[in-house]
Amino acid sequence: MSDAPKDTPGCIIADVRMPGLSGLELQGAVARLAAGLPVIFITGFGDVRMSVQAMKAGAIDFLEKPYRDQEILDAIASALEANRAHRQRGMVLQTLQERYGTLTSREREVMGLVCAGKLNKEVAASLGLSEVTVKVHRSSAMRKMAARTVAELSRMATRLELRDS
Repeated sequence: MSDAPKDTPGCIIADVRMPGLSGLELQGAVARLAAGLPVIFITGFGDVRMSVQAMKAGAIDFLEKPYRDQEILDAIASALEANRAHRQRGMVLQTLQERYGTLTSREREVMGLVCAGKLNKEVAASLGLSEVTVKVHRSSAMRKMAARTVAELSRMATRLELRDS
């Protein structure tokens, strides 16, 4: 499972009761791997507690046997859409990390302070720079990050989980 490429669509269909690892234990292992693979449970021995536990842990569906073909097809379609969205978020984050990696240390400092809501003159005073220099670093950071507005730059900083933002 960990050998699968992260950009390959997929989902896991598991029975709650399996030899060795239970379906719920498998779901936990998948979550720890952060693989983003949605889990669909099927079972002939389900109960409400088990169903609630699976759904709280992020299962896409919990189907009791016998199930209709359309039920499993619908569950798979939902799981694949959830997986697509997860992979898309991962690609966006990777792109942001790559862009952030192109910033100089000064541009990172300025970006952090600007995203924390500081005015150019406050950033300048904090870093011992002129306002013009701050504007140059801010402009460069925004260009490198492909941000059109400070609000967009701040959302990027939040996605990157920067401490100063």
